[in-house]
Amino acid sequence: MSMWSGVIVGLSIAAPVGPIGVLCMKRTITQGRRYGILSGLGAASADAVYGLIAAIGFTALTNILVDQQLWIRIIGGLFLLYLGYQSIRAVPGGGRELQLNNGLTKAYLTTFFLTLTNPMTILSFAAIFAGIQHTAEATTVDSLLLVAGIFVGSMLWWLFLATIVGTLRQTFNHSIMRWINVLSGLVLFGFGVWSLLSAIRMGV
Repeated sequence: MSMWSGVIVGLSIAAPVGPIGVLCMKRTITQGRRYGILSGLGAASADAVYGLIAAIGFTALTNILVDQQLWIRIIGGLFLLYLGYQSIRAVPGGGRELQLNNGLTKAYLTTFFLTLTNPMTILSFAAIFAGIQHTAEATTVDSLLLVAGIFVGSMLWWLFLATIVGTLRQTFNHSIMRWINVLSGLVLFGFGVWSLLSAIRMGV
């Protein structure tokens, strides 16, 4: 797989709307484009980490991640519940909103962690790993180019999303932003509940 293949993979994994996309859009609207881009950068970095695992061929680590889906779903679900609760309580433009995402570093780290604990991301890259193993013997340079492509593809999506949503942000007043906080919080909360329920089903 080439770098361009990695770009396509990164785009295809980042583009589907999920909790990370909701969080990035919400931050772009309520805090500005920089927070949306840094949130997307966190997600793209996590995609690159899993891409590296797949490309280099860390079979044991990949198997461990797949085998530990139960705990990953629980941790990710609880984290989503926390983010949803905080979003619902946040007041646009107030101290609470600033406290919710205390700086660009926190915006980056939260989406990085959330993407790492997303079972679908793990399963997607496990499938990519299997495909790489059966298609060609990739050199180290090929593997690194693939990882770079995955990062670039994922980041292109988040830049596009933050740009579009950031443009629309100018038309929103305080009341609309408040409803966006509540609705995005409910969506995040819903994703968290779904993750926990899926973990319960796996454990039964």
